[in-house]
Amino acid sequence: MEETFTINMTTGTDYAGTDYSGTDPTEYPDDYGSEPTVNSGMCGRSWVREFRGQYEPPLFWLIFLLGAVGNLLVVWIYTTVRNRLKTMTDVYLLNLALADLFFLCMLPFWAVDAINGWHFGIGLCKMVSAVYKINFFSSMLLLTCISVDRYIAIVQVTKAQNLKKKGLFYSKLACLGVWFVSTLLALPEFIFAQVKTDQSGQSFCVLVFWNNAYNRTKILVLSLQICVGFFLPLLVMLFCYSVIIRTLLQAKSFEKHKALRVIFALVFVFVLSQLPHNGVLILEATQAANTTITNCNTVYGFDVAGQIAKSLAFTHACLNPFLYVFIGVRFRQDLGRIVKKCAGGLRKGGLSKIQAVPKRPSVMSDTDTTPALSI
Repeated sequence: MEETFTINMTTGTDYAGTDYSGTDPTEYPDDYGSEPTVNSGMCGRSWVREFRGQYEPPLFWLIFLLGAVGNLLVVWIYTTVRNRLKTMTDVYLLNLALADLFFLCMLPFWAVDAINGWHFGIGLCKMVSAVYKINFFSSMLLLTCISVDRYIAIVQVTKAQNLKKKGLFYSKLACLGVWFVSTLLALPEFIFAQVKTDQSGQSFCVLVFWNNAYNRTKILVLSLQICVGFFLPLLVMLFCYSVIIRTLLQAKSFEKHKALRVIFALVFVFVLSQLPHNGVLILEATQAANTTITNCNTVYGFDVAGQIAKSLAFTHACLNPFLYVFIGVRFRQDLGRIVKKCAGGLRKGGLSKIQAVPKRPSVMSDTDTTPALSI
């Protein structure tokens, strides 16, 4: 569940942009005329909800289906191929696929909510909101771990060799830390998620923040989400991949263009999918601290922009398997071998000896630069 752009000194925002500030929402009118302002109340958002109800459900179901297929394939290969989890990146990729799968499981709830409102109760409201946020943060932090591991494997080769024996242990420990931190960052969803009814009688699963001075609670929650969910991963990725690029350019007898193409794809897709959404969150935090936008038409525009930016951010869950796994030659080869083995097993009347797929190093898993980023 994401908060969209709000107005006034608000204490809560629902998924569609409806604001709850401790006042009965049914008191607010739906229309304000040609040049409405929010000086006397809240802008009506009924048409924003209609817009959301038209485009979000099919988009969410598409993301859910594509992401489920891609991530289930990742989990299938990691759990089917013998000794597939050989490196730190392998562990991160498996956890990333699991995080994306848990996140994708929340999208059908939001798709139904966009059309019919929330009819699943407050308990499920809190759980769905929290599980979504846990996996949102864990995905971003796992991407950060992958970039750090690639930095060590390519730039710090000696250190990578020293860590090779204990690499799996350290990666599992890092994953536990990622899930723990993500759970802590999702506590606001457990605390503030409520089911509220708007002026039309439709219920929504919303975040209702404490009504304190200057909206400190809301600003703190948004600041944590922006910093941990975007800026920290972005800074780490930019540093790691910029040093990796410099190292690759200095390497001899190396297919630089292939590795650089992978790196640019990873960074570009991450920024493209996450920057608009976090930009809207920054504007929302600014508006919560100091209300500067009072024209309802402007607020409507930000509401729609927030919905589109949020949907764009969600697409990362279905792109991750293709960006971080399927770009690898070795992973595709493992997948092809398993498919052939399954097809042969079906022709013989059963699936047999799938585990006999030859051991191969994982995509982006070797310490030398050529296979580390090969496509």
